[in-house]
Amino acid sequence: MFCYIYKSLKKEQLYLYIDSKDDFSKVPEALFNSFGKLEFVMELELHPERKLAKEDVLKVISSLDEKGFFVQLPPTNLPTPATLQ
Repeated sequence: MFCYIYKSLKKEQLYLYIDSKDDFSKVPEALFNSFGKLEFVMELELHPERKLAKEDVLKVISSLDEKGFFVQLPPTNLPTPATLQ
């Protein structure tokens, strides 16, 4: 399965994966508008053995199959119990 990844120019580390290049028709309008301007980053072939830097590839594939898109949110950077000591 191929996917096409775009980054939001409005919010750092916010990415949109879609199943058809430049076809945002499956992304709900309010969600799409929340990204602001998008910039194409890359085309990527996904398969269960592929490792992604910040997401579970099976979760991405499932979302693309079911909805036609996947949103990668920026990290929350919340403190963990280990960092509070």
